[in-house]
Amino acid sequence: MKQITISDIEGFQVGQAQDTQGGSGCTVILCEEGCSAGVDVRGGGPATRETDLLHPINMVQKIHAVCLSGGSAFGLAAAHGVMRYLEERNVGHDMGFVKIPIVCGASLFDLGVGDCKCRPDEQMGYQACLNVNPKIEQGNVGAGTGASVGKLMGMQHAMKSGIGAYGVQLNDLQVAAIVAVNACGNVIDEASGEQLAGIYMDERILSTEAVLLKHLEKQLPQGNTTIGCIVTNAKLDKAQCTKIAGITHNGYARAIRPVHTMSDGDTIFVTASGKIEVQPDIVGVLATDCMAKAINQAVKHATGAYGLKAWKDIQN
Repeated sequence: MKQITISDIEGFQVGQAQDTQGGSGCTVILCEEGCSAGVDVRGGGPATRETDLLHPINMVQKIHAVCLSGGSAFGLAAAHGVMRYLEERNVGHDMGFVKIPIVCGASLFDLGVGDCKCRPDEQMGYQACLNVNPKIEQGNVGAGTGASVGKLMGMQHAMKSGIGAYGVQLNDLQVAAIVAVNACGNVIDEASGEQLAGIYMDERILSTEAVLLKHLEKQLPQGNTTIGCIVTNAKLDKAQCTKIAGITHNGYARAIRPVHTMSDGDTIFVTASGKIEVQPDIVGVLATDCMAKAINQAVKHATGAYGLKAWKDIQN
């Protein structure tokens, strides 16, 4: 088994754009040929687009892009730019007299980090498509530009996170994850259990779970959410993609504690190009592992910004 990136999977491209000064951005996963897709939303405060369309009983069978963005619900506007980009290239669901690009999306809340008036918009979504690059940048870019974790004791004790990616190839099967980590909780090393980022006080990381259990009246901070996407060349239908999206949330649980809270909008998309016949549960196993590792990569690639320390800053 070897490590790969999403760009190694035929038919998929990733582009990113951001406003570093304002503290927000977007990440676009393009599949102009169309791909099967599913979604599982587990957080209590999601901001999403076209997720109902992915229900297995609904008509459209292929999508053309997933747009992950900051900006909370305002940031969903970035998907309009992705639609414009695809329409210009004659990509979309064919209605005979018009093709409608199917762009699903989710946004995280980063309005309290930089400039709250900085939100991904149509132009930023379009620019992200123009910025497709085989090398996928990680950390303070795209949807991870304003991402942070460990906000229970206030933003002054939060830490900087970002966007991360990780992928593997097993024989001909390819599976990769990309995720913007903006959790209420802490990020844990998925292998060792070490706390990588979270509530930072007195020059050490405190467990969000432990702090929460000591303060029963403490309200969770509003505005979090981890949003990610699995990309694979496996042959999967919408129902199987949806199931694997649910399985992949185990990757969130391995690397984020607590996860799926009432103030997170945790969402995972799964996109499949349908090139390789495979047992779906194998995809689920690999997707879970890739997602947990991608979450760790998001923290390890982040750099301190907006007054927040990053994992890199506290290494001895």
